[in-house]
Amino acid sequence: MQNHCAVPNCPSGKSDPQPLFRFPNDAERSKKWAEKCQRQDLIDRSPEHLYRYYRVCGKHFETSLIDSDAQSTVLKDDSIPTAFDMSSQHQNGQAKRTKPTTKDNEMESKGRKKMKKSQAATAKEDIPTLSEEEEYKEYLKSLFEVLLLLGEQSIPPMGPANNKDQGLGSSSFQALLDNRIMCGDEVLKKRYNDNKECCSTEQLNQLIEVCEKFVRSKLVEEIKQSSFFSLLTGDPVKISGEWQLPVFVRYVDESNFQRERFVGFLNFEGDRDILAEKLLSEMTDKWGLDMEKCRGQAHSCSGTHFNQIKILAAKLMEMHPRAVLTLSSSQSLNMSLASGMAPSGVQLVMFTFKKIESFFGQSALLQLELENAISIFYPDNEEKANELKEICRTGWTRRNDAFEVAVDILEALLLCIDSVHDNEDMKWSDQVSQNALEISKALTDFEFVMALVVLKNVMTLTQAFGKNIQGNATETHLAAASLKAVLHSLKEVSDNIDVYHEFWNDEALTIAATMEISAKLPRSFLRKHQAECGSMRPESYYKEHLSVPVVNHTIREMNRLFCEDHLKLLRCLSLIPAVIEQHKSTEPEEVNVQAFNNDIPNAGTLSAELHCWWVKWNKKGKGETFPSSLHETLQLADVKFFPNMLAVFRLIGVLPALALEDNCNVAYKRFTMYMESTPDRFKSKSLALLNINYDVRFDLDSLADTYMKTYPEVQQES
Repeated sequence: MQNHCAVPNCPSGKSDPQPLFRFPNDAERSKKWAEKCQRQDLIDRSPEHLYRYYRVCGKHFETSLIDSDAQSTVLKDDSIPTAFDMSSQHQNGQAKRTKPTTKDNEMESKGRKKMKKSQAATAKEDIPTLSEEEEYKEYLKSLFEVLLLLGEQSIPPMGPANNKDQGLGSSSFQALLDNRIMCGDEVLKKRYNDNKECCSTEQLNQLIEVCEKFVRSKLVEEIKQSSFFSLLTGDPVKISGEWQLPVFVRYVDESNFQRERFVGFLNFEGDRDILAEKLLSEMTDKWGLDMEKCRGQAHSCSGTHFNQIKILAAKLMEMHPRAVLTLSSSQSLNMSLASGMAPSGVQLVMFTFKKIESFFGQSALLQLELENAISIFYPDNEEKANELKEICRTGWTRRNDAFEVAVDILEALLLCIDSVHDNEDMKWSDQVSQNALEISKALTDFEFVMALVVLKNVMTLTQAFGKNIQGNATETHLAAASLKAVLHSLKEVSDNIDVYHEFWNDEALTIAATMEISAKLPRSFLRKHQAECGSMRPESYYKEHLSVPVVNHTIREMNRLFCEDHLKLLRCLSLIPAVIEQHKSTEPEEVNVQAFNNDIPNAGTLSAELHCWWVKWNKKGKGETFPSSLHETLQLADVKFFPNMLAVFRLIGVLPALALEDNCNVAYKRFTMYMESTPDRFKSKSLALLNINYDVRFDLDSLADTYMKTYPEVQQES
């Protein structure tokens, strides 16, 4: 409820107190009020909403329309605000008060008293009589409004409002309901007086479920309007004790903007043999996604869930062959490759990286400690030290060159971590000191050092490719052409693994000696194979159980993620105007564009249209700039005259591997923020969907109607 005038820039309430009048509850008059007040944003609002939340002060009504007596100030029937000369009225009012008399002061005092009395009296007189069903609907709308407010702010409805967890009665949800009652919500007040509570825990869960279904229906409707989409999944997370798979969808909307949306969680528990089919069935039957329109898929997964995700990807490809498997732009290529590797040493490195990121992210002072340690180890190379410090201020453990950076700062990192653990100055808490000890143990494990060195050397071969594939259009086009060379280099390493592993082992031994770490077999291997330990040398073990698997996995995954169909789609980035101008002597290959023949408006005119497009952009005038990204190309005014080209660009736009513009890439950031900031016991599948998609336009009437249809028995009980 507003306690000020709805007219823009109206000064009433500040220098000129005025009585406030509710918007009428009649649809026609309510719309007239909004139009007269020049509030275009209110014209489409329901009369009930305006009646409840908006006011217009007495300054905007002719004095003949206002009846005042000793008890109240009310408007005559069918009154319409017409006085909007704000500047002159304000000035006249000031002129009249330049020399106030004692009588003027007495009248002004009485006027204020009348105004205070009039608020409650006017509200009571204006409240229309509602039927039982209408009253119940208003009650539901109040509940939904509070729930949506909490969801948008990522405040758990069941979370304690006073830091004392005493159930729903002391929750944030109930606290806001109480506040509404105090502010005059008569429907809620009546409900509380009748039932001694506004909402039960069971009903709150029902409200949340209705909100979840409403949000997803809106998202699916928008996805259907865009025709084609790609499916993306993140690392499974635990919510309420069960593994849940987060699902995102990427598409190009009707305004030709790339979009990525979080559409919910899928339960990742159950029989491994049928899990993939169950997940796909739920997306189709329960969520309403048309998987026939799926043109791409990408999965960010690590550790124990990797093989199950591979089965899901293969099943989706089997059922829908045009859902091309790609890299996800939310994860760098090298991190994606390493996350799926099975060797225990690699998993130790990845797990330690997560701990390091969390450790230094909790305090700027810890980050400063690391930077001081880097300065100690690079006293004669200030440029290198500053470069490493700058890298460490970012999320370096997720970068494409993370393994290379880790080797460069490993000694400095250990010095910093050990200093924090020793805690000689008593600067750190016991928990921080304990966390430092855990990281220190990992850094001084030879298995960690050996795995880090192997990863650094193997991933160097894919590093430039990975950077380009998520770069601008020109760089991505270049990456598509360079894959063969990358695979050739990896095969050369695989064919000569004995030689390469010897170099890697020597590098690891040198680092270990500097850090006073003894070269030995992993503890896990020693426990399981005590009989073989005497004859097994560390160098042989790490070749067979680390170097060979890492190289083979990298080759296998590069072929899987960048199949020929995927490369054809990436080569179509040669149609971006800036890329055409850069390669003006070479006309784009039609064979790549033909991959879209079944999805474009007129495949028969594709060849001619492609040539006209190339001619249009292969020569640049003086001072002229061409669109250099897919985003800029999709927003070209001329693109609508090339319907096949527009369709091709929209299809390229759904590819998960391509980096999104910052303003389009918010869903994954919101998801990460929700998972990191919400305590485990308050995490909810439904509330996550509500919070991450808070920009969906909610309709309280539709939510209330859906609830009443879904749970008719609740209304009957009420």
